Amino acid sequence: MRPRISAISALMLPVLSGCKGAQSAFDPAGVESERVLQLFWIMLAGGTAIWAVVIGLSFYASRGKTGPYSDRSGVRLIIWGGCVFPTVVLAGLLYWGLEIMPELRRPGDGPTIAVSGERFWWRVAYAVEGEPGVVRDLPRGGIPSANEIWIPVDKRTEILLSSPDVIHSFWVPSIAGKMDAIPGRVNRLVLEPTETGVFNGACAEYCGTAHALMGFRVVVVPEDEFEAYLEAQAQPAAVTDSPGLELFLQNGCAACHTVRGTPADGDVGPDLTHVASRLSIAAGILPTTVENLAAFIASPDHLKPGVEMPAFGVLPEDQIARIAAWLGTLE
Repeated sequence: MRPRISAISALMLPVLSGCKGAQSAFDPAGVESERVLQLFWIMLAGGTAIWAVVIGLSFYASRGKTGPYSDRSGVRLIIWGGCVFPTVVLAGLLYWGLEIMPELRRPGDGPTIAVSGERFWWRVAYAVEGEPGVVRDLPRGGIPSANEIWIPVDKRTEILLSSPDVIHSFWVPSIAGKMDAIPGRVNRLVLEPTETGVFNGACAEYCGTAHALMGFRVVVVPEDEFEAYLEAQAQPAAVTDSPGLELFLQNGCAACHTVRGTPADGDVGPDLTHVASRLSIAAGILPTTVENLAAFIASPDHLKPGVEMPAFGVLPEDQIARIAAWLGTLE
């Protein structure tokens, strides 16, 4: 018996390990994720109750009584077991679900951040006073960033979602539920984290070849740290005179990327003004290091199949290294 129990435990370990971590809906770190998890357990209990009653009635009808049933008994079983009980349980679940919606959709009392889902990365803009802080299909403005969102803990941060190409779905399982980014419209999602830390987000709607590699990070910090971060992000690039910058401009990188404080003002790809300060590159798939920057510049499709950035592997290795080294100074 013990070897069998040990084998079952070993098989369950990978399943149970998925209930914890920075991208687990079973490890909530936000008000909405906590309520959604509660709703899940209540719906699971309700569904289990319905299943138990139906199976019990089926067992009783097939094995519990060998004699014939009267018409009255059959009608009672159908009405109470098949109609009344499921209706009461499902109505209770519906009431619970509807009851939590007003609380979760209250207006935010924290910052406003625009997020545009684009193949295959996330454009981010932090609103500043007098500007909406949104991009692309939305009014322009704000402090730009990409693939990383900083928000203050215990504040209701309003996320404005849209897309210029196809439908994406913004999801940070540990903090809140999903919300679609739909071309031509703006959807609103409120994030109210209850814990500090770094949480993984993902696109939860198939959007093309690199869909599975379209991630992002949500960094939850105290409010004063968030304000300091925002002030730093509003500044121009840290290094605006470098051989790497010259190569960056000469080889056409500025046609797609902006680096504030330099002539680079492209709007197709992510803003790289403070790229070295981000935890990851290529929409969350690689840690931010000079080596990874160089590898991605040389052959982005090799690391992220389907990415729309062209490869620059034809450049000499020393030029790629200089560009990557310069980008590595942009904190």
